[in-house]
Amino acid sequence: MVTVNNVSLSFGKRVLFDEVNLNFTKGNCYGVIGANGAGKSTFLKILSGELEPSRGTIDITPGERMAVLQQNHFVFDENTALETVMMGHKKLWEVMKERDAIYAKEDFSEEDGMRAGELEGEFGEMGGYTAESDAATLLSELGVGEDMHQKLMKELPGSLKVRILLAQALFGNPDILILDEPTNDLDVETIGWLENFLAEYENIVIVVSHDRHFLDAVCTHVADVDRQKIKIYTGNYSFWYESSQLALRQLSDKNKKMEDKRKDLLDFIARFSANASKSKQATSRKKALEKLVIEEIEPSNRRYPGIIFKPEREVGNQILNVEKLSKKSEDGRVLFSDISFSVNKGDKIAFVSKDHVALTAFFEIINDRMEADSGKYEWGTTITKAYLPNDNAAFFEQKDISLMEWLRQFVPANITDVDEPFLRGFLGKMLFSGDEILKKTSVLSGGEKVRCMISRMMIQNPNLVILDQPTNHLDLESIQAFNESMSNFKGVVLLTSHDHTFMQTVANRVIEITPAGAIDRLTTFDEYLADERVKELRLEMYGSGSVLA
Repeated sequence: MVTVNNVSLSFGKRVLFDEVNLNFTKGNCYGVIGANGAGKSTFLKILSGELEPSRGTIDITPGERMAVLQQNHFVFDENTALETVMMGHKKLWEVMKERDAIYAKEDFSEEDGMRAGELEGEFGEMGGYTAESDAATLLSELGVGEDMHQKLMKELPGSLKVRILLAQALFGNPDILILDEPTNDLDVETIGWLENFLAEYENIVIVVSHDRHFLDAVCTHVADVDRQKIKIYTGNYSFWYESSQLALRQLSDKNKKMEDKRKDLLDFIARFSANASKSKQATSRKKALEKLVIEEIEPSNRRYPGIIFKPEREVGNQILNVEKLSKKSEDGRVLFSDISFSVNKGDKIAFVSKDHVALTAFFEIINDRMEADSGKYEWGTTITKAYLPNDNAAFFEQKDISLMEWLRQFVPANITDVDEPFLRGFLGKMLFSGDEILKKTSVLSGGEKVRCMISRMMIQNPNLVILDQPTNHLDLESIQAFNESMSNFKGVVLLTSHDHTFMQTVANRVIEITPAGAIDRLTTFDEYLADERVKELRLEMYGSGSVLA
């Protein structure tokens, strides 16, 4: 068990946490959620002992081992991948190194023999004799091939380092597992493996993630960081979100009787309990929901942005035709070739690829920001498009202008009445209020820049939206609002995202961009991933080892 006792943390006059009291218990997975800057990652650092609170203590049951997903990708540069994983179990690693040092002695004494015997006992109790094979199996399951196991970390690409450090945290069945954004840079298949691993994990897991599908798959509880406090709620992220929204609607309905409100909440819990029986965390989550006290459900204090797109006109019959489009990278690698398809009315297309560079290149080409090597594309005359690029740096090259002046330069020419209230309205929808609209673009965070870009898109009144990784840098509230906006959008959507829920709930068609052409299916994202024929096609087009980016 992990017990948080009256923990407070201040940085100067800013209070991040104020007398937080929590218990994390065995068998549960806790998803830590909160707005950007609320202190989620900081809280994990306090739990792990990396950061001392201003007041209060963190107590861990004696004898329990904690493992933390390492964020520094360079600290193990001089170790092999296999060594790095085993170093996750610090006690085991220390015993192994001391034992090996004794056996390496030329003048092996009786005292050394006795110490070696003690170490052998400890080593065996901790599973040391299978440690190397266990670490190798874990690496292979996370997509790190055997040919990489003995290579130094400094010789490996960043994408593999992420997987190795994740294996390090998972190694040796720690009693307490702390993971900060564990799905970053992982492909769909590896995330699915991790979901299954954690769903069957019997110890304590405390995780920060912006991936709602992942949180729903693994979490039995949500730890909500809000207003300097942290409160634990039963259920996964979707249960927390939908129940808090229901409670908020009930709070505003002054005429609804208390018994009716209670009945609505009981019906909601019953529906979610039934759904939980189909999930990976079936038993523990269903039991937790059945024990839930109605009074625990409270409305959220969160502010959600208002992402509203109002197309000025409906799309015509001709939207986008792509014919035999091809592109190579600067080093000559084929990103995609012979890509042909047409976009139809009502399409909301999820674009996927093993190589995300290919997806970004494709979106840049159809937005006239990059040249194709061959082929062509043609937009219909009725199309008004808005593009959210993966890299928005080019839109913020002017550093000394206010947000209001920044947005003003993107107002369409047909809009003439562009006064302060008009601009303030679009920025306000994205939670820039009061004097915030006067702040300079040079001081914006990554999330604030994305919110500015969404304001820019809304002001264009598009009937077609193109999104390259729209959830990057956004908090869960903004992701949820953006997701719902695109689900309800009456126009056409072309998107790619690492957010599984976004892809599944928005798209009705999937196009995979490969070096050998396109795979095109009128289906949902989940159905596409499960399609056996698609898996065969992917092997043909990529070769062996294909995964989705």
